Amino acid sequence: MRPDGRLLGLNSYENRVYQVYLDEGQPVVAKFYRPGRWSDRQILEEHEFAAQLVEHEVPVVAPLQLNGKTLQKTSSEPVFPFAVYPRRGGRTPNLEDPKALEWIGRFIGRIHAVGSTKKFQARETLSPKSFGEEPRAWLLEHAAIPAELLDSWKAASSQALDGVSRSFQIAGEVKQIRLHGDCHPGNILWTDDGPHFVDLDDARMGPAMQDLWMLLSGSRADMSLQLRSVLAGYEDFMELDRRQLNLVEALRTLRLVHYSAWIARRWDDPAFPAAFPWFGTPRYWQDRILELKEQISLMEEEPLEV
Repeated sequence: MRPDGRLLGLNSYENRVYQVYLDEGQPVVAKFYRPGRWSDRQILEEHEFAAQLVEHEVPVVAPLQLNGKTLQKTSSEPVFPFAVYPRRGGRTPNLEDPKALEWIGRFIGRIHAVGSTKKFQARETLSPKSFGEEPRAWLLEHAAIPAELLDSWKAASSQALDGVSRSFQIAGEVKQIRLHGDCHPGNILWTDDGPHFVDLDDARMGPAMQDLWMLLSGSRADMSLQLRSVLAGYEDFMELDRRQLNLVEALRTLRLVHYSAWIARRWDDPAFPAAFPWFGTPRYWQDRILELKEQISLMEEEPLEV
């Protein structure tokens, strides 16, 4: 592939992603992985999962094979691992349309049907420890919370993670499968042919509900209706263990804690202060404390009805 010199930076904080124009043919997308975040083996597991999904005609965007491999390395120091993808356009799906939710649910069901056939060996597993306890400990060890709000945040986060543990205990030993991992609407692109899924960078082992709850918003009644629409398509291909309904708010809580630690850990990257100028302010942490208190109450409620 011979680039013609034109690069368009695309929205990505964790990695560096560019649309690359070529001398011949359609533009491609090059993703340069953040050094040290994933091992080569972990990246290749992501690529293998994407290729397996494509083989089963699931609409994901998988990396291209170049010179017989999907994982490339820059030739000069410092060395950056990267992958090249076909460019796929699309728009944000309309999550207020029950038919759109059903369509998305159908393909997530197919992702999970493939994902359940084997396990990741190198990639991480989503758990209360990895997404809750460890990020919380990191924030406390690195004095990320303003001193005047520290006690309030410590109390709220501790109580919230206790609620997460109870939710997981109620759900019991739910099956761990390979997941998309970050299946929010921004990673689902919609065309006239329906949805396709991008960015498997956060693929990991975990409960199926992790790829479903991010499609839900609004009141409890709203979320129940949305989840029914999603499951109408999902369960054409994969049955959802209803015990996982106990995990919706627990997984949302884990994401809140993990997200704060993710930004704090990346603060030395110039892209992060520019993108999140409000991070670290007293107002930011006050809002997080309120969110955690809301989640504590929500986790005490009965699970959604579907």
